[in-house]
Amino acid sequence: MANNKKKKLTPTQQQYQELAKRHEPPRPLAKNFVRAFLVGGVICLLGQAIQEVFIRYFHFTEKTAGSPTQAVLILISVVLTAIGLYDRIAQWAGAGTAVPVTGFANSLASAAIEHKSEGYVLGVGGNMFKIAGPVIVFGVFAAFVIGLIKTLITMGG
Repeated sequence: MANNKKKKLTPTQQQYQELAKRHEPPRPLAKNFVRAFLVGGVICLLGQAIQEVFIRYFHFTEKTAGSPTQAVLILISVVLTAIGLYDRIAQWAGAGTAVPVTGFANSLASAAIEHKSEGYVLGVGGNMFKIAGPVIVFGVFAAFVIGLIKTLITMGG
């Protein structure tokens, strides 16, 4: 695939690509993997600790403690995004902050904060749901398809 793109480039463009590649600093993959693993692990450990608090002190069951745990993680993520700390952690940790609940909350809060100057309804609300909308639509559609498949399997067997 890369060779197909190279064939479309002029000789001067190919020379530039090779020159740029030679001067590009090497990526510290091992360091990036360790950072992502550590931060992702800390986020998950924090989630587990919050869940244990709900179970031990608020008498939730393991089944019922999941939703409030996610709500607290989302709240923490949004607050850290609002004060600018989540983005600094993400720059250092890379993919480690993409843990689904916190990463998604960060992306929504970032979009909302970025467009605050346009007003709360059109700026914050409108731009926040530009990111959430496709995810919600895909989730609903995927759930429908899976439910349909499960219904067809149980009816046939």
